[in-house]
Amino acid sequence: MSKFLIGWILGLAAPLALALDGEAILRQVDRKLNPESYEMYRKLINIEPDGRKKEFVLFTVKKGRDKMVALFLDPPSEKGRATLRLGDNMWLYIPNVGKPIRITSLQSVVGGVFNNADILNLDYSVEYGVEKAVEEAKVYLLDLKAKSGAVAYDRLKMKVDRASLTPIEIEAYAASGLLIKTLRFKDLKDFGGGLRRPATMETDSPLYKGYKSIMIFAKLKAREIADEVFTLTYMPNIESLR
Repeated sequence: MSKFLIGWILGLAAPLALALDGEAILRQVDRKLNPESYEMYRKLINIEPDGRKKEFVLFTVKKGRDKMVALFLDPPSEKGRATLRLGDNMWLYIPNVGKPIRITSLQSVVGGVFNNADILNLDYSVEYGVEKAVEEAKVYLLDLKAKSGAVAYDRLKMKVDRASLTPIEIEAYAASGLLIKTLRFKDLKDFGGGLRRPATMETDSPLYKGYKSIMIFAKLKAREIADEVFTLTYMPNIESLR
């Protein structure tokens, strides 16, 4: 084979080798945000147009890529409630009401702009595939498409900080192309154990003018959790994990 032909083949291969791997970036984003299995505490704050606020405190555990449960600690009126997510399926447990009831991803157990999919969020790479990835000076821009119709948002436009590989901003769209909400990630914090991620996520929506919701993360750390925790029968006992 001539040197000219070898050089031509290598010249064709080089751009392919340097192509941006959006799926790999998205998987790294997932691991930068959370260990694969973990526990954490969160405060959710809903702010109304007149400035009134309602706050919730949740204890949350997650295992693998599709199991999550959250327990309400505050306010007292919500204490003891729990939500469970297994893949695309979600339930709400209310003490003294009986068996858990089914809920959907677009509903919200706390009101405000965050829906159940935001509160019980799985890894992004589980629910979305990367259609386009662009590299800029300080960020990656990822266009994501839902893998199924059960996902809360049909498309996401994610802006990822190249240095930390954590999201800066995510725009969430309906299948019609309507912008549903924008999620903004702030306050990069070291949680220990090699986990450095935004401690605050804020959201607003053109569908809810003047409303804003904030999620603040605390005490986030890796933890191994038994499979039995993520069952309907265990929901009344989530408090025992703390």
